[in-house]
Amino acid sequence: MRGRAEETRERILAAAEECFARQGYDATGVAEICERAGVSKGAFFHHFPTKQAVFLALLERWLKGLEEQLTTLRAGAATVPAAMMQMAGTAQQVFEMARERLFIFLEFLNRAARDPQVWKATIQPYHRYREFFARMIEAGVAEGSLRPVDPEAAASAILSMAIGLVLQATMDPEGADWGDLVRKGLRILLDGLQGSEATG
Repeated sequence: MRGRAEETRERILAAAEECFARQGYDATGVAEICERAGVSKGAFFHHFPTKQAVFLALLERWLKGLEEQLTTLRAGAATVPAAMMQMAGTAQQVFEMARERLFIFLEFLNRAARDPQVWKATIQPYHRYREFFARMIEAGVAEGSLRPVDPEAAASAILSMAIGLVLQATMDPEGADWGDLVRKGLRILLDGLQGSEATG
């Protein structure tokens, strides 16, 4: 029984992702998702209270895969700066994912801004990533590879650069070698974070 319920949920998510990608978030309705998934509205609302909830589940899925990859890179690197430069190597994958989904996400953000609860859920991944990088910065300071800095401020700077480059790469994919710019930009940030006191 549980297996069938999970299968239904997965069909709804797959159908929603396809519908959102084809015609955008705003233009996609619950009825269309149900038709695509081959489920009733009752089955849909059993798993998801709203279309927004479906999108949030997809967003969580998209970002979870990236987060797991970053965690693996962090665990396998000898130092925090080495881990960050390895993470920069995932930029092309992130850009490809963003090109498929960014405009849908911007549509969703426009809607979510009018609903405080949905907005809170939407920005939660950003808070999680900021926390992830802040803890990395703290670890770098502790191991001596980074100079003492405010970890929250440093994490915000890293995320700001990353989000800005994702937007640029999505809007102007042929405008630059975006993967190379990520590596160079992160190197500049790391030079500042390492400073003359860093040993690694």
